[in-house]
Amino acid sequence: MPSLTNEKDAHSSDSDENSERGNWSKKGDYLLSMVGYAVGLGNVWRFPYLTYQNGGGAFLIPYTLMLALAGLPLFFMECSLGQFASLGPVSVWRILPLFQGVGITMVIISAFVTIYYNVIIAYALYYLFASFQKVLPWSDCFSWADEFCSKTRIVSDCNVTWGGEIIRANSSIITSHNLTCINGTINYKPVQFPSEQYWNKVTLQRSSGLDETGRIVWYLALCLLLSWIIVAAALFKGIKSSGKVVYFTALFPYVILLILLVRGATLEGALDGIEYYIGSQSNITKLMEAEVWKDAATQIFYSLSVAWGGLVALSSYNKFHNNCYSDAILVCVTNCATSVFAGFAIFSILGHMAFVSKRPVSEVVDSGFDLAFVAYPEALSKLPVSPLWSFLFFFMLLLLGLDSQFASIETLTTTIQDISPRVMKKLRLPVTLGLCAVLFLLGLICVTQAGIYWVNLIDHFCAGWGILISAVLEIIGIVYIYGGNRFIEDIEMMIGKKSCLFWMWWRMCWFFITPVLLMAILVWSLITFSRPTYGSVLYPDWGTAVGWCMIIFCVIWIPIVAIVKIVKAEGNLVQRIVSCCRPAANWGPYLECHRGERYSHIVDSQKKKEHEIPTVTAIIYKEQRI
Repeated sequence: MPSLTNEKDAHSSDSDENSERGNWSKKGDYLLSMVGYAVGLGNVWRFPYLTYQNGGGAFLIPYTLMLALAGLPLFFMECSLGQFASLGPVSVWRILPLFQGVGITMVIISAFVTIYYNVIIAYALYYLFASFQKVLPWSDCFSWADEFCSKTRIVSDCNVTWGGEIIRANSSIITSHNLTCINGTINYKPVQFPSEQYWNKVTLQRSSGLDETGRIVWYLALCLLLSWIIVAAALFKGIKSSGKVVYFTALFPYVILLILLVRGATLEGALDGIEYYIGSQSNITKLMEAEVWKDAATQIFYSLSVAWGGLVALSSYNKFHNNCYSDAILVCVTNCATSVFAGFAIFSILGHMAFVSKRPVSEVVDSGFDLAFVAYPEALSKLPVSPLWSFLFFFMLLLLGLDSQFASIETLTTTIQDISPRVMKKLRLPVTLGLCAVLFLLGLICVTQAGIYWVNLIDHFCAGWGILISAVLEIIGIVYIYGGNRFIEDIEMMIGKKSCLFWMWWRMCWFFITPVLLMAILVWSLITFSRPTYGSVLYPDWGTAVGWCMIIFCVIWIPIVAIVKIVKAEGNLVQRIVSCCRPAANWGPYLECHRGERYSHIVDSQKKKEHEIPTVTAIIYKEQRI
């Protein structure tokens, strides 16, 4: 009978250091995959919108501080953790079996996020296809528009000078007598830009609220199917195929951003937008509001993708002695620099919009979704050769979204591989296709007429508190239970000995600053909780209850797994808890050649187990030991 361990998977090759799990073909594959995972749609609309909402350039101060104090320490920790053990976000908790539920929570959150994230990619695909027209369909009030649609604001009434006196006059009097309104006295009729009505009436066919599900919007469903086909095609060989795709999907958006920035900077009013972003119009007093600091911290988490499991999964395919420290610094700086760079491109366009609509920059946009699918399309429709600029913008959104989606799905497949490596060796393609198909079907609720409410609901709950809870427990478990100094020794096995001065900053962050900061943000978020809304639409009570159920479903595995581990342990209750707070017997570097003296016991215990069982079973056990 042939050896079962000789079965090969497209995920690995003979040249890999770890022939069982596989490694990245090149260092560049890993770095670009990490950059693509971190740099996503949030950099283009979430960050600029939060900056816009929280005082302009003043927001960069808490954002940079949160990067240094919370984002980077956790990013480095997760990269090191995955690389050291060469395991995904669930199996890596051999380091602390009591907390293995944290890894399950991360994977479930990633699954929820992939469902709605691909819906946003579907929106970008729809607008991309809609851009292939001589006249952009949202550039004017066409047949789908109602009486409130207007390309410009319409005066309702204002104060005018009439016969030497100041009177209040309506629009008909003003127009018929060619009167001029006195500044500061104008009331405008409630109108909507064509792009806003197109987004709601045509793209989404938006219903009145979560209560009115309506029908599936077939063209969005087809775009969603296409986006899942693209993801599955890029991942059919795991990291060996996705690592090649990211050379285009991760780099080309920067080319488009640069083109859009140059074009935006040449528009009238662009300077006003940029000044609001980083200049004299920034509102420094906003820094006195706790909400601004919470937004900065959550954006760092959202942008860097810490506590989602993806960083652990991607890093698990590194070679053992890869310098994960320099990688973490490079990816984090690139990610945040991209956010700032994208802000210039976005705000130059917002400044032009404010100039055209004769409004302050601070009043142009209502929400993050509106920034991407209302404000920006509206501005692009006013440019010469507008279909070209629209195509470039939505092509950029598509690429940014796909990068992040590749890594999220890889997180799920890595988890399956660690649990059942034999299945993934034989059936990687069917498993990947099946996973994408299931997530596509689950996402169909998000392309109904009430779909945008579901997208917003999942984003509001799962992408917020879930990752904060996971992050808090992750850092507490590794630093205070497993041991921060012990973890530092593990890292030094990979990247070499470092001086005490080198570790001083990381110790301060891991042992005190980061956990305290995360706890403060989590508590503040819960205290200031308010029912989710989409624009002016308030969610029903049952919708809020569903949101809480999603969060509970994500985090309930933490206590469940902890209880199961304690029940299965031996001894009295205290002894059981203590044993579950110690690393598992097989915790350590994946390959025997990297274990050294500190983890030599893994080799001995493994050989002992294989000696105690029949040969064929031993082979199977060796392959399934994850």
